[in-house]
Amino acid sequence: MQPSKNSPGALLASFISPNKNKPRLLLVTGPRGSGKTLWCMDLVGRAHARGLNLCGLISPSIFLNDKKVGIGLKDLQTGEQHRLAYRKGDEEGDIQTQDWQMVAETMEWGNSVLENIEPRDLFILDEVGPFELEHGIGLVAGLNVIDTAKGFSCVVVIRSSLIEKACARWGWAEVLDLSAEADP
Repeated sequence: MQPSKNSPGALLASFISPNKNKPRLLLVTGPRGSGKTLWCMDLVGRAHARGLNLCGLISPSIFLNDKKVGIGLKDLQTGEQHRLAYRKGDEEGDIQTQDWQMVAETMEWGNSVLENIEPRDLFILDEVGPFELEHGIGLVAGLNVIDTAKGFSCVVVIRSSLIEKACARWGWAEVLDLSAEADP
């Protein structure tokens, strides 16, 4: 099996440009379950192995007995992690979605992390969704980081349903559609 040209390892070298005056923005998209967060976690591991300085947030799934029961929110710079969401009906949450109950305190913490971002080799935000792009809530401080990114490249996870809106906002972005990576 030949590795994909869009694998985290293949993209890392080309994406982290020595030209700091021309940072790049990669929007990683795909349907639910396509591996967007796993792709980002692989990228994080490879970037750390190369000695790159990372900043941003990643949202790893939380499993119990092979069942996804929650979503975490992890600061890539410090490693600190908090519970972002519970499966709807399992616990109390502040903001409800179709499937999840989001924890407002964790979103506030995440925004604080994002508001204090300083230029690094790579910024990753997993994910920007309808809260941020359509309702102006959630991890909105991340939008400002992306809008004003100078001196560092960004990788941002975007839901497939929002990719057109994201491309309209960030016209310079490149798109990596993980659904196109799946074998037929």
